[in-house]
Amino acid sequence: MAALGALLRFSRVSTKLTHSLLSCHLLSQQFSPAFFSSFCKNKYHYFPPPIQAPPAAKKVPFTATAHGITWQDPHHWMSNTNDPDFISYLHQENSYAEAFMQDTQALQSTLYDEMVSRMPSKISTPPERWGLWLYYQYIPEGKEYPVLCRKLSTGRKGWVNTIVNSFREKFGREQILLDWNDIAEQYGYVHVGTCRISPDHNFLAYTLDTTGDEQFLLQIKDLQSDLILPYSGVDGVVSLAWAQDGRTLFYTQCNENQRPYRVLRTKLGLNSVDDVTIFTENDSNFCVDITSTKDGKFITVYVINATDLKAGLQRFCERVSGVQYFLEHHCGFFYILTNAPLSEDKKFSGNGYYLARCQVEDVRSANLQNVIIPGDDIYVEDMDIFNGHLVLFLNKDGSPSICSIDLPIDTDCKKLLEINDLSPWFFPLPSKMCTIAPGSNHDFMNSVYRVVLSSPVMPDLIVDYDMSRKVFSIVQQEEVTDVLTHNIEYSSPNFDHSTDKFLDFSNENDRDAQDNEIQGWRDLSEKYLCEEKEIVSHDGVRIPLTILFSRSAHQKGQSPGLLHGYGAYAEVLDKSWCPDHLSLLDRGWLLAFADVRGGGGSSPSWHKSGCGFNKLNSIYDFVSCGEYLINEGFVHRGKLGAVGISAGCLLVGAAINMHPELFRAAILKVPFLDVISTLLDPCLPLTTLDYEEFGNPQIQSYFEYILKYSPYDNIPQGVCCPSMLVSASFNDSRVGVWEAAKWVARIRDTACSSCSSSVLLQTNMSGGHFREGGRFAQCMETAYEYAFLMKVMENNENTEETGRKEQHESSIG
Repeated sequence: MAALGALLRFSRVSTKLTHSLLSCHLLSQQFSPAFFSSFCKNKYHYFPPPIQAPPAAKKVPFTATAHGITWQDPHHWMSNTNDPDFISYLHQENSYAEAFMQDTQALQSTLYDEMVSRMPSKISTPPERWGLWLYYQYIPEGKEYPVLCRKLSTGRKGWVNTIVNSFREKFGREQILLDWNDIAEQYGYVHVGTCRISPDHNFLAYTLDTTGDEQFLLQIKDLQSDLILPYSGVDGVVSLAWAQDGRTLFYTQCNENQRPYRVLRTKLGLNSVDDVTIFTENDSNFCVDITSTKDGKFITVYVINATDLKAGLQRFCERVSGVQYFLEHHCGFFYILTNAPLSEDKKFSGNGYYLARCQVEDVRSANLQNVIIPGDDIYVEDMDIFNGHLVLFLNKDGSPSICSIDLPIDTDCKKLLEINDLSPWFFPLPSKMCTIAPGSNHDFMNSVYRVVLSSPVMPDLIVDYDMSRKVFSIVQQEEVTDVLTHNIEYSSPNFDHSTDKFLDFSNENDRDAQDNEIQGWRDLSEKYLCEEKEIVSHDGVRIPLTILFSRSAHQKGQSPGLLHGYGAYAEVLDKSWCPDHLSLLDRGWLLAFADVRGGGGSSPSWHKSGCGFNKLNSIYDFVSCGEYLINEGFVHRGKLGAVGISAGCLLVGAAINMHPELFRAAILKVPFLDVISTLLDPCLPLTTLDYEEFGNPQIQSYFEYILKYSPYDNIPQGVCCPSMLVSASFNDSRVGVWEAAKWVARIRDTACSSCSSSVLLQTNMSGGHFREGGRFAQCMETAYEYAFLMKVMENNENTEETGRKEQHESSIG
């Protein structure tokens, strides 16, 4: 896809600071001063004294100053990840976490076995046709990672079939293009960033990270010889795009601060030192991304004619702050998704994106014609294009939607058009709560569009929408085992794996076929209830809150709950199907997902109202959702947990600081918590890119605003904090490992000893921002997190019972 989904979202990226520190060594048995304080009396936060004392980090005097304000940060030294004392401290914290969780080993094993038992023995995607080939992935039985494969299609006739048969004799039945498992076994870690097949299907270009630091290495594989080409190992590569000759590859490369800043061109067969730089972005506030139009005729960074590389770069429009353009090409026209302001005489709210087009020869003048606006209560989020159809991803009446429009659009009408004027076909969907994720859909000539539909109660459903015939077919639904007392397999007869053919409906039976397919949309709503509430926030704005619980196991007013939040970068909170959730739901837990401002929402203004000078709205929204769950009896008052990932931890951490009594536990994963210090250091990679999201604290007004909520800088003295599991990765290049370590160290110094004894820091000493990634490793990590939550919640129940006995004994005395 060439639009919004192709944008790169960059978060904070760490670097190794090498300033000199005072000579000070970590004492292995040093205790935090708060450890000797009296235990807390809060009945929901009390935790019995630990057998092993929590580690206490050394303190090194450090004075920070900004805008005339001075403050002390004795844990600033942790930003030097080369410091042996810091590495020793992380190991001590890992040992303490292991000791704390020792009594949950059996529970972890039970949870892990449950999660693994729900997996089918072999996981595969149905093949997608692209030219003569069928491409697909599968995870071999017992393996962690996927394998990318292809095989020649059998669904061709005549001379095409003759060519296919000759290819089959040469290549065999199945060809493995890329095996993640082989890479992981060799390096211990694998993260494949981008994969691009050449237009002639003879080469695979991909980027590879084997350490977790996201310094991706360019690899090019010859698919005829199955060999990696020599001299292809360029480091720091982010995005890729092939020219139509199948021998020329464009790629973007990062600078020393990990900002993609230039575009290079390489020619297969030449040494990488001969690669030509064709564009450099010198402004540190911008990143460079490249992509090919769906038909492969153009490459967009500016505009490059992929069929005539000598034509060079052509700029589409002058750069304007906040204005974006996403280009696709169809029959001599560029179709442009943009939020550029329209002239005053055109009736458009200006909130969001609209569609325009211009002829290729007018690309420099940017003479946009035939403007198509969404219509009332409809927002365009993305687009895709094919030879005969335009696909639009929409937010319609606050819910995701998708439609196709027949191409070409034959109109020279000068008036503004709405989507409904072009006879769109809106794809039938199971419910308004489902998420829509596009398939690969590489084949420009295809008239069938594949998507993956999912919801909290509906296992992933792969659906093919025939845009020419306006019908759809269910290709596959995720197999879920051990959900009830027997196995349940969701599948469809429309794809025959033995022949690699999609079974077709005859035209006269289309209506009956569609009735059968609609009945095939099966979910688990009879066992699990999922509904959306609207929560009134501090300023009267209604916040969408999705709640999920078991109809049989949940107990009103008594059950524990877990509130998820993110609220940044306009990213939509993930509410797709997750079978691991069943291990909580079946034990009576409630799961809730708060779509707070700052994240993705019903309109682009939802993001703007939760970032920059409006960031506090996100935090207040999250708190309001938590209070609603308790006040309405969905969750027991002392059993609400919260979970955040990366920038979502800012949300959770700030909410805990403001209302520590609201939460009993929290999971903070690769957390962004030390906001002021990070954004004040422009030497940290990509920090300047985050100024658009959070503001630049070097400007006093932003500094004062960020200081109001920065989690690390606002931990209340002597607070009874929730139990917390804080996880980090040593090689994380987005959020420095020291952010988690500094947060835990300050919690230990500031909070009461009983509470802080149940605050754990767990650091993966070899992984990156995305952790291990394998399916079994993910189950193990999730089982650990769930066991932590269950332990601290169970202790809460025991504490309440102890409190009642003590109160009874006191009354007798």
